[in-house]
Parts: sequence; C-alpha cells; structure tokens
Amino acid sequence: MNTLERSGSGSVVQSPRSPSPQAPYLTVSVTDPAKMGNGVQAYISYKVITKTNFPEYQGPEKIVIRRYSDFVWLRDRLFEKYKGIFIPPLPEKSTVEKFRFSAEFIEMRRQALDVFINRIASHHELQQSEDLRKFLLEDEQMMERARSQETGIFKKPADFMQIFKDVQSKVSDVVLGKEKPVEESNPEYEKQKNYIFQLEDHLAEAQKHAYRLVKRHRELGQSLSDFGKAVKLLGNCEGNSLGKAFSELGAKSEMLSIKLQREAHHLLMNFEEPLKDYVRAVQSIKATIAERANAFRLHCELAETIKFKEIDLNKLRLMRSEKLAEAEREYEQVSQFALACSATYWNRPADIGCNDTAKS
Repeated sequence: MNTLERSGSGSVVQSPRSPSPQAPYLTVSVTDPAKMGNGVQAYISYKVITKTNFPEYQGPEKIVIRRYSDFVWLRDRLFEKYKGIFIPPLPEKSTVEKFRFSAEFIEMRRQALDVFINRIASHHELQQSEDLRKFLLEDEQMMERARSQETGIFKKPADFMQIFKDVQSKVSDVVLGKEKPVEESNPEYEKQKNYIFQLEDHLAEAQKHAYRLVKRHRELGQSLSDFGKAVKLLGNCEGNSLGKAFSELGAKSEMLSIKLQREAHHLLMNFEEPLKDYVRAVQSIKATIAERANAFRLHCELAETIKFKEIDLNKLRLMRSEKLAEAEREYEQVSQFALACSATYWNRPADIGCNDTAKS
C-alpha cells in the first residue's frame, strides 16, 4: 500500500516549486484566500495556480478559483476510485463562527490545502486522475455542477443488497478490533495494521499536549499584556521615579507578552499543526484499511454466493427444471457483479480467492 512521505525533519515532501523544464512536472499553489458572501452563506475562496508541462493540461499555467467544498469533492472522488491508495487528508472544517474567518485559521487551512493538493499532484497514479484535471482546469460553474451531481462510482444492485446487508455495519467493528474479521491472513499486514492503531493513539496524545502548550503560552501572553496595561495606568497615577518604574515594568510586560504570543504562533504552526496533520494522515490510512476489510468480506460473500448458485444450477440442469433459465440469468448477474467489485476494490483482475492476499 502506498504511504504518504515526509522528510526526516517531519516536513511534507512536495514536488519542487521551480522544476526543470525538461522533466515532467505538476505543481499547484493555493493562494489569496478571500471571504465571499455574508452571514451563514459566507465562505472562503482560494486561487489555485497550476504549473505543468503535462500535454493534457493544454498550457503551462492555469488559474482557477476554488472553495473548501471543491477540495472535499476531489478527495471523495479519489477515495471512491483509487481503492488501496492512501488519499491525503483534508484539514478539518471549523464550525465555530468566531474562528471560521480569523486570519490565523484561514492561513492554516490555506497551507493545509496546499499540502493536500500537492501530495495528490506528486503521486504517480493520482496525478493522472481525470477528477484532478477537472479540479485544476474547470471554471467555477462547472465545478459547482460537478459537486451537485451524484459522486457514486459503483452502486450495488438492489437484488444483492440482502447478501451484503451486514458488511457496512461490521466494518467499524473490524477497524476498531471488536471482532475477528474475515480478512486475509497476512502476518505482515496485521503487524502494520496494529502499528497504525498504536501510532494514532500516541500521535493524538502528543497533539493534545501540544495544544495545551500553545494554549498556555497564549494565556500567559494575554495575562502579561493585561498586567502591563494595568501597571502602566498605575504609573500614570504616580509621579517621579515610582511612576516611571511602573511605566517601565508595564512596557517590559507588554514586550514579553508579544514575545510569548509569537512563540505560541510558532509552536502552533511548527509543532501542533504538523502533529494534527499526522493524525489526519493516520485516520486516512485507517479509512483505507476499513475499505480493504470491506472489500475482502464482500469478495468472500460473493465467492460463496457464486458457489451455491453453481450447485443450484447443476441441480436444475439434472431436473430439466423450468426455472433453469432464470437461475442462469441470476448466476450471470452475480458473476458480473463479482467481476465489477474486484475491478473496483482491488484494481486488478478478479482472479483472487478468499485465502489469497489481495494487493492494495
């Protein structure tokens, strides 16, 4: 399975912003966030600048305007189509009105969206996606139309829903480890999966303490700022050397406050946010693990169903039953469904058995 790459220092590995004109390249910049609309209908738009020498992009540079929901649409489409690939995570969407349009939140989201789209653009398979090209090239009206359309790539026929009614409800239990799933028995895969679950717990704990550290710096900085203002006002009431001492103390407190606020921002951008990005990345990996478990269970259910229908067909042929034609039609439908599922979930020919380890 493909993983997200980072450098040893923890920074995101992206394709270079000044690529060699001889080598194929696709780089994207998310810039110029701007508030659009008012009230509950307000949102932030971003200028998305694409630079590439891929021939299908029909030009070296393209500029479009996108909003957060467009990025969500792209991620959902890629997640549906590219089974087994870890689709990069998106930054969370703030529901608190006072933070939604703060300069700090907007900048953090812009940076996270820039990382998200460049991770996709630098991936050797995802960069070939038609949905990525649509996202980077289409105008706003076309993107709005695409978002409003149904995004389902493959729908299960209603006749087969009863067979798989318990699959979706059990996937969460599989991921959470509440039951032993019908899953490929691969020691290496189990080892990696257990590592992912432990990693998420440790990262979440580290991120929680990073948040507290940032919060403490900000609170201390605000307290020093309030103290400085109060002491300066006290100095104004006093005269001579005492008033001057109070004023100097207030000024020093305010300077320390500014320094702490800057340090808090530095910790937020370079410590807490990267940890949050790692947590989101692990959650994206877990979503792929859930899809993998779902696909394997579905494959095994189909294999059993086909086996039973083959037995029924043989019986009907021996009996020369009138139901033979209907049974053959059902068998063909299930077989076609199994082939489609294998192509959709495993991205390889449908030649694996329930005891095989499928590639993801």
